[in-house]
Amino acid sequence: MHRGFALRWSQGTVAELLKGRHNSLGFLRLALASAVVVSHARILGYGGKEYLHSFSGGQTDLGKLSVYGFFVLSGILVTRSGMRLSLGRFLWHRALRIFPGFWMCLAVAAFAVAPLLYRHLHSTLEGFGGPHGPLDYFRANWAVSTNQYDISQIMTDARSAGLVHNTAFNGALWSLRYEFLCYLAVAALAVVGILARARRAVLVLTAVLGWLVVRQAMTDPFWAGPYDAYALPALQLPPFGPVSPAFLIYLGFAFALGAVIELYKERVPVSDPLGLAALAVLLGSLHYGYLFTVGIPAFAYVLVWLAIRLPAVFRRVGARHDYSYGIYIYGFLVQQTLALIGWTRWGMGAYLALTFAFTVLLAMASWHLVEHPMMKLKDLRLGRSGKRGKSHGIGERAAATEGGDATARVPGPAADRPAPSADQHTYAGSSRG
Repeated sequence: MHRGFALRWSQGTVAELLKGRHNSLGFLRLALASAVVVSHARILGYGGKEYLHSFSGGQTDLGKLSVYGFFVLSGILVTRSGMRLSLGRFLWHRALRIFPGFWMCLAVAAFAVAPLLYRHLHSTLEGFGGPHGPLDYFRANWAVSTNQYDISQIMTDARSAGLVHNTAFNGALWSLRYEFLCYLAVAALAVVGILARARRAVLVLTAVLGWLVVRQAMTDPFWAGPYDAYALPALQLPPFGPVSPAFLIYLGFAFALGAVIELYKERVPVSDPLGLAALAVLLGSLHYGYLFTVGIPAFAYVLVWLAIRLPAVFRRVGARHDYSYGIYIYGFLVQQTLALIGWTRWGMGAYLALTFAFTVLLAMASWHLVEHPMMKLKDLRLGRSGKRGKSHGIGERAAATEGGDATARVPGPAADRPAPSADQHTYAGSSRG
């Protein structure tokens, strides 16, 4: 582990430094999740533009930029996990980390919050339920999908009454489907041996995705991202529902950047001048254009650099309890609830303070009552393929050559020893409702 924080051209490589407990990935996840909530506050509470929208010339905002950060970190950590685990155990770990907390969030929204808000709005529960009610909401969205945004027309009616500015109950959940599709892509690449024996193929795939991004942005340096990229029709992918090819390209590019950093980590230097230069490129592209072509790759390096070079005090954030997922999945729901009951009338400061107070309480409950207990099942025997040994990993060659370093860990609940930071994976939030 490096000591001191003197500005130096090279501190070592990512392979040497982004391992073990000595990193700030937990802090970065928490910061990104909180940034999504802050960004949502202006649009959900007051119908305004989100933070960074004006500074970026409409290219992005704080929430969307945080989404790309999540995908970069996820690309690093989940690729690491895919190289060391068997296929069954990899998918099991990923499912345990996303689905239990997600299902509980759906249940809280549908069966606890929705009836209370319906009664507050209509002074009765008559008419609650039925088509597009809570049961339909849970059934439509259980597979990390967002096939139904509202519950019993609550947010739609509240918007018509001028109480809220968005008709989604929890619009921040939409990008989880793209996150899980990236997991499946990692599993496929690992199964055919690309991660362990043909990593250049991942580099080529990243270059192709990058070219598609560059090609779309060539006509407009301030082009605002993937919402209308190529005007491609949505793909129907059961059970995920409609999937945008444009989002697959753009979010997939960010994820692939993280995967390349992980696969070539012994060649990626940790350099303070490079980190500062990447930060300057990110800020410059935000303000002057070409964010998606040069800014997002620069952002990927900035995140890795910060994870390694932030002072030691930041490494303790999230070291035992990871509330970032809960903050992400509950923040939007809390903000919509507070807006509907009229608590935005006290101003942005009070609205944000109340948002974080309730969101953090729900995130703590989610972690201690759902996420953490479920993650204790990671070592559940999955048959022969789930046993650790010389022939069971989908990336066993990489694991054998890198040993303990291949399983670098972000502090959190343990399963495999040593467990990877990927088991405390990132989650892609969004500022789009």
